[in-house]
Amino acid sequence: MKKGIHPETYRLVAFKDMSNDHVFITRSCANTRETLTHEGVEYPLIKLEISNTSHPFYTGKMKLVDTSGRVDNFINRYKNVKK
Repeated sequence: MKKGIHPETYRLVAFKDMSNDHVFITRSCANTRETLTHEGVEYPLIKLEISNTSHPFYTGKMKLVDTSGRVDNFINRYKNVKK
């Protein structure tokens, strides 16, 4: 690895897929406020909505990912509309 080309905050970070609790460790300089202990070591934590372990392309299964409540907001907005 070339010296002096990476930011000072380039470090090991835990990424956690919140849909299936899969955790993987890689390097990143992303800012985070949370930490996670994985295999006895504490890492900064980045939460993901989807990763290769839950993405339909890799799993072959289609599923609805609605983490921000968009479907519920749509239903509530249009439930009183007359047909």
